[in-house]
Amino acid sequence: MPELAAHIPDVPVNQIREITEAAWRTPGAITLSIGEPGFALPRHILEAGIACLDHDETNYTPNAGIPALREAFAARFRAHNKVAVGAERVYVVDGAQQGLHFAMSLLLAPGDEVLIPNPGYPTFAMTSRLLHAVPVRYPLYPENAFQPHIEDIEALITPRTKVLILNSPSNPLGAVIGEDLTRQLVELALKHDLWIISDECYEAFTFEVPHTSPARFDSVEPGEARVFTSLTLSKTYGLTGLRIGALICPPGLERTMNNVMEAIVSCVASPSQYAAIAALTGPQDYVDAAREHYRSNRDAASAVLSEKGIPFLGAQGAFYLWADVSHASGGNVRAWVHRFLAESGVAVAPGTAFGSIGEGWIRIALCGDQQELLAGVKHLPPRR
Repeated sequence: MPELAAHIPDVPVNQIREITEAAWRTPGAITLSIGEPGFALPRHILEAGIACLDHDETNYTPNAGIPALREAFAARFRAHNKVAVGAERVYVVDGAQQGLHFAMSLLLAPGDEVLIPNPGYPTFAMTSRLLHAVPVRYPLYPENAFQPHIEDIEALITPRTKVLILNSPSNPLGAVIGEDLTRQLVELALKHDLWIISDECYEAFTFEVPHTSPARFDSVEPGEARVFTSLTLSKTYGLTGLRIGALICPPGLERTMNNVMEAIVSCVASPSQYAAIAALTGPQDYVDAAREHYRSNRDAASAVLSEKGIPFLGAQGAFYLWADVSHASGGNVRAWVHRFLAESGVAVAPGTAFGSIGEGWIRIALCGDQQELLAGVKHLPPRR
């Protein structure tokens, strides 16, 4: 048979899926390796999607999405971030991952370099490689509370660097980048004429600290603005299977965005878009209840880790705990999580799924039932 494209072997394996699929094959396993919200969807969201099918609203929509949904995304972004964004800059996408691919397709040519966090979400590197670009990992060190350090990032910038990817609240870390540092990162991108892709999947879930979007500090002038913002309803409203999100672009790119969207996916399925309108414009009880559930799970799981003497990063956002199991993992946490699953029936994500600095660490998802979460965390080996 013909060979695959030469760059495909460079696309790394997603170690989160690797351990999660092993857990799904393990009867009775406690799966703490994947970020899947565990609440039933509010009825008004389901009914909006059902009504779309009942009314045979199943034709193509505009490339950028149903106008009412674009405005709903824009209104929410304006309210939460105090940024003057109009609906014309909002592009409805088939989940946050398609939004990231969309943005990176626009910005990266073969051989271009893209700065991604280490630890950081696996598809940042996977998508870069798929587009023939070169991911360059900027370090997030434990001794700096896994926050970006301007000097570390600047030292990695070369003439080939085109994009800086930011993720706050962070998956896998639960870290939140503060307002001052966010402003400095935007200023760094301006200084070196870089684009920014800001992955804000978890912007609805922060604890004790606010979320700050880089778009707050972006220029409003066409030709000077540089921030793309990736949003999703997968985490905010638990719509993971409906694949619905938004990419907010800098001003002046609307026609280009339409052309590229047509080439990638044309448009998002109508039922998902109508369900999303209901989610964004209807009661927000789901989001408030989810936030408090994740906070409660964070506190309960953190207490167990403390009792066991296991170091962890105090999560300020998202719904994950980042814990240090280097005392048990023997320098190969990817292999260790598979042994841990086989021995205890508990799946956690290996830190190396997110970059080299994740060696010895694990990501624990906090989004499910609290009793099941605590039962899983109690299996972790104590630090002696």
